[in-house]
Amino acid sequence: MGFARTCSVALVGVEGVVVEVQADLEPGVAAFTLVGLPDKSLTESRDRVRAAVVNSGAEWPQKKLTVGLSPASVPKGGSGFDLAVACAVLGAAERIDPRVLTDIVMIGELGLDGRVRPVRGVLPAVLAAADAGYEQVVVPECTAAEASLVPGVSVLGVRSLRQLIAVLTDEPVPMEEPDETGRPDPMLAGLCVPGTGVGAGLGVGGALDDAHTLDLSDVVGQMSARTAVEVAAAGAHHLFLQGPPGAGKTMLAERLPAILPRLSREDSLEVTAVHSVAGMLPPGKPLVDVAPYCAPHHSATMQSLVGGGQGLARPGAVSLAHRGVLFLDEAPEFSSQALDSLRQPLESGHVVIARSAGVVRLPAKFLMVLAANPCPCGRHTLLGDGCECPSSVIRRYQARLSGPLLDRVDLKVEVEAVTRSELAGYGTRGESTRTVADRVRAARERAAARLSGTGWRTNSEVPGHTLRTRWPAAPGALDAAELDLERGFLTARGLDRVLRVAWTVADLAGHDRPSAQDVALALQLRTGISRGVPMVIEPIGVPR
Repeated sequence: MGFARTCSVALVGVEGVVVEVQADLEPGVAAFTLVGLPDKSLTESRDRVRAAVVNSGAEWPQKKLTVGLSPASVPKGGSGFDLAVACAVLGAAERIDPRVLTDIVMIGELGLDGRVRPVRGVLPAVLAAADAGYEQVVVPECTAAEASLVPGVSVLGVRSLRQLIAVLTDEPVPMEEPDETGRPDPMLAGLCVPGTGVGAGLGVGGALDDAHTLDLSDVVGQMSARTAVEVAAAGAHHLFLQGPPGAGKTMLAERLPAILPRLSREDSLEVTAVHSVAGMLPPGKPLVDVAPYCAPHHSATMQSLVGGGQGLARPGAVSLAHRGVLFLDEAPEFSSQALDSLRQPLESGHVVIARSAGVVRLPAKFLMVLAANPCPCGRHTLLGDGCECPSSVIRRYQARLSGPLLDRVDLKVEVEAVTRSELAGYGTRGESTRTVADRVRAARERAAARLSGTGWRTNSEVPGHTLRTRWPAAPGALDAAELDLERGFLTARGLDRVLRVAWTVADLAGHDRPSAQDVALALQLRTGISRGVPMVIEPIGVPR
């Protein structure tokens, strides 16, 4: 009787569970049994592994073979277990020393010819292996760079099962024939999900040094909306842009990711793990270091927004926008069920999805931007009598965005139509993305220094009670906001959010604490009602 074991990783959402792959050979009629709660794609690995072992020059054992995946209570799926199953079988057949396999984690799919194909979710799988104390990982060669992002782990990238057998048995490593030049690498097909390419509304925000980055200077006019976008980026505040079609709402939202600071190393690993599981990690770029951008169509279902699918839930749009921007264009056209499902992740920063196969917790800390027309035809606020929508239709259209959802939005701005002089270039052009990004980065550094040691990094994360008691505003600065609370214009949550926005305005202006003018501007941005202050933030000593 032969026995061998090695390890692989099962992904539950974006978290991994180390699975021990055991192979047992006994005398009897040749058979291959796979146990341990596998799904359909994992059950099919029996045929893939057998063909890969034979075509790699090894002998398939003609005995009763049982492969167990432990713990058996964890659902397992995907083709990433193929490599571990093949090596466990060869270890039980004594083709490989079983002692060598014990402390190695193997991740990869096998082709029938023995080639090792990449799978999605390599980064979270290697992170789980490192957390469990494993120091050696074997992955497909084309995902070795992604796996190497995890510190303290020795990564071996292999192109074929023959190469891995040679490495584990100290034999000469065979050279694999290179793929034909000038053709796409077929091995990369397993990394991407069809439909997540260009035009799918999913991707990563452009870096500042990218020649094709969308620049804020392209936006004509809209000084109030530009100020709101800057405040939103500096404090990670949610933003609602309302105005007629063609005013520039989508242009502003598309340029928001570029003024956000680059992701820290920790945040980059979080975002990369989500994109790797979702099959959106660009080949050749293993680490996502800029803010992602996700703009789903208004026909998106609740499951596509928060996550779902058959079996264990997969990341939705809110998770793909983690540490980045989620843009909902034509927000009233989304279903009310889909919009209201955003309430919980907006508050908690994560999504918990319960299914019959298990419970999945997905990260969802994003900056939400809503864009809407004032009415179905979009001409309600234009000068003249251009709107033909009945008042009841307008009320019903605007009521599609529920009060509880809008109460979680910090900034509400009316985007005016662009005038002829602005469009012709007679007015002053707006600032560039690089200029605004520098101010945003400086404001975030001020906030981070003030919040050092608290676990919070941006003003939008700080509870209102802590802001009022630990970092109070200037004396009398909150009088106007408290009066609005008494009159019912603000809720208690709304007052807290006004204070958070006021701190962001103060950070952008370089003030030690919010003044009455900072709070007035925050109220103006929060309610959309003019408070008699200009919609421009003047940094101390740096006039615009």
